Amino acid sequence: MVYFDILTIFPELLTSPLNESIIRRAREKEQIQISITNIRDFALDKHSMTDDRPFGGGEGMVMKPEPLTAALASVKNESQKERVILLSPQGRQYNQRVAEELSEFDHLILVCGRYEGVDERFRAASIDDEISIGDFILTGGELAAMVIIDSVTRLLPDVLGCADSADRDTFSRQLLKHPQYTRPRDFAGEEIPEVLLSGDHKRIEQYRFLESVRRTIKRRPDLLAKERFTETEKKLLKKHRLWQEVQTLQQR
Repeated sequence: MVYFDILTIFPELLTSPLNESIIRRAREKEQIQISITNIRDFALDKHSMTDDRPFGGGEGMVMKPEPLTAALASVKNESQKERVILLSPQGRQYNQRVAEELSEFDHLILVCGRYEGVDERFRAASIDDEISIGDFILTGGELAAMVIIDSVTRLLPDVLGCADSADRDTFSRQLLKHPQYTRPRDFAGEEIPEVLLSGDHKRIEQYRFLESVRRTIKRRPDLLAKERFTETEKKLLKKHRLWQEVQTLQQR
């Protein structure tokens, strides 16, 4: 069981997405638990203000430290393996390796930043980690929180219907996933590759591996710098005249 706590000033943004598909089933099976805390409930004034103008002037508003600190204190559980994460464009880049790292925790507290950010005193005193899901600006951290919950939940034991699904997903290695086909066998004059109908599982695995490498070379060559291949895979790449290209990309 992994416990997710989300701190936000817009809880309604999260309600529907977190009650659908795999996340809904994981919640029903008690493989995960998700709670949403409204930071406004911890504001100190009658208007439930959670932000104020920055000292020194400048554009925008900054989230106040008092309601953030109180909201966080209400969900912390020192008895669990816990991590407090601020969703921020200044955080480290999120990827599959980080998702795997987070899946080892019992309790993830996701603080959804807004406006120009959070008061630095709260960040310095209370945040264990800052994460960004990409080099672009979102209105707030809620969408990023949903991305983290979805990607971490997929990695938990027995959440996916197929035990191998998480291990074979794109980015489980530093390779893009091979092309996928389903019925009909012939669509608009295009037939699926013959090897997929052969029933020869070894040939199919080799075909899929080679197509993954080809697709990665074409679309995301940067990923190959981090990928390591077995001796058997190297022989297969050499046989199909891909190894030289892979080596060239890895040496850049």
